[in-house]
Amino acid sequence: MASKTGNAFDFNLFKRLLRYTNPYKVTFYFVAVAAILLSFFAVLRPYLLKVTVDDAIIPQDYDSLVFYVGLMAGVLLLEVIFQFLFVYFANWLGQEVVRDLRVNLFKHMLNFKMTYFDKSAVGRLVTRAVSDIETIASIFSQGLFMIISDLLKMLVVIAFMFYQSWQLTLLVLTVLPLIMYATRVFQKKMKIAFEEVRTQVANLNTFVQERITGMKIVQLFTREKAEYSNFKEINGKHRDAWVKTVWYNSIFFPIAEMATSITIGLIVWYGGLRAAVDDGITLGVIIAFIELSQLLFRPLRQIADKFNTLQMGMVAANRVFAILDTESSISNEGKIEVSDLKGEIEFKDVHFSYTNDEEVLKGVSFKANPGETIAIVGATGAGKSTVINLLNRFYEINSGQILVDGIDIKDIKLESLRSEIAVVLQNVFLFADTILNNINLNHPEITEEEVITAAKQIGIHEFINTLPNGYHYNVKERGAMLSSGQRQLISFLRAYMSNPSILVLDEATSSVDTYSELLIQQATDKITKGRTSIVIAHRLATIKKADKIMVMDAGKIVEIGTHDELLRKKEGYYKNLYEVQFLAEESL
Repeated sequence: MASKTGNAFDFNLFKRLLRYTNPYKVTFYFVAVAAILLSFFAVLRPYLLKVTVDDAIIPQDYDSLVFYVGLMAGVLLLEVIFQFLFVYFANWLGQEVVRDLRVNLFKHMLNFKMTYFDKSAVGRLVTRAVSDIETIASIFSQGLFMIISDLLKMLVVIAFMFYQSWQLTLLVLTVLPLIMYATRVFQKKMKIAFEEVRTQVANLNTFVQERITGMKIVQLFTREKAEYSNFKEINGKHRDAWVKTVWYNSIFFPIAEMATSITIGLIVWYGGLRAAVDDGITLGVIIAFIELSQLLFRPLRQIADKFNTLQMGMVAANRVFAILDTESSISNEGKIEVSDLKGEIEFKDVHFSYTNDEEVLKGVSFKANPGETIAIVGATGAGKSTVINLLNRFYEINSGQILVDGIDIKDIKLESLRSEIAVVLQNVFLFADTILNNINLNHPEITEEEVITAAKQIGIHEFINTLPNGYHYNVKERGAMLSSGQRQLISFLRAYMSNPSILVLDEATSSVDTYSELLIQQATDKITKGRTSIVIAHRLATIKKADKIMVMDAGKIVEIGTHDELLRKKEGYYKNLYEVQFLAEESL
């Protein structure tokens, strides 16, 4: 990974990026050849102009004039054709590389542990996957091949200039070190500046994404002025980062223009004096050198400009590869494929911590027999949700064992394990899509007819039919067009359609209206029948029906038993919880 320094270029990073062009070698080489041809066409025009002046205009040879003008027109036409092919295929190559890189990045992020997403801002990841990768495309469309083309032009131009007049060439080259030094300094400064620009873009994206997503909280707590002030500050830093790049451009380009003008003046002064004494420097040579000096200095200025583009792309590539190099995936070395599990679950002395200095589960052990419903109760932070996160292998345990049907879940293929477990969360996430697609998650083998049949079986078909367009109703972003109870019903149907062996309900009936709760309870009874179910309990009815109730406190299981057994324990944790919370709820 490239470091954030003023180094003008990171060749290792560049070589790594070039590997993505391997599938498109034919196009890559064609663009390279086109760049070479364009450099020769660029020199051919000044040469023809020199010949036209010396051999046609000065001698007043009309036929030769027509011939050379026609020849220049032909060269110009070829140059236009190759320029078109060069630009088109360079951009095409850039977009192909970007597509492949974006697919690789997204695939890599799909396998990240939940820990990575817990610690990474969504807006920053979106910036990496969208705008940063799009910036990488400019390396090929406006950076790499343009720089190669310009460098070739400069080499060919210098060689041709020496061939025509070494004296005038040395005169031109006396000014060249000034521009080259200015270009080098400019490149280093712009590298640092663009690092800062990309950082501020990511900060801005993160801030805007979070505030728009949480706009209800912002307005509920009248934080509009404070967030507006925060936005102005972050936006100001973003502006300052860009202004720094503008400042460097404002210094460099006038210096380059001044050097070019000085060079033209020297050519006219020295060339004119030598032409006057007739020592081989003709008017055509002077005119050609004026054109050639432009061809020499213009690419140098453009190289600096294109290097800016290249630098921005390299900075973006550095950030994208940093994510690709992140090893945050759950190990998937299991070889066992499972299907139609009995549903036996066993935790053996499981220890786990989200951070190194704070253990969340402290030696948790329990067993769920096939078809049993286990309710987990406890105070917030007791470790209830952590249990189901570990069962799905969203996180790796520190020590202990988790077994399903007697098999360590580490020995089971990750996709196979998760396909046997369905989870209904308290906070349901729905995509901005139709109800049908949110249920079958665009699975090609799950038909609309099957979804409708399943909805009828768990009793929510009528509710869906009351919505405009029924199963084809678009719920918008995060299911904003539905109530929390309706979103829960959709998530129950989604879980039911996956036909799991193990069902997990994470406080799935909390914060819903009475009617929705009734439908959810009916759905719960249907989909838990014959399945091993782990229920993070919130409602009294769910707890009473459970085969076992597991009481957790501070990462440990403090009690386990049936509802009646736990109520008979004097000064028991569950009994106290029941009397304080659930008895009050029952009276209501």
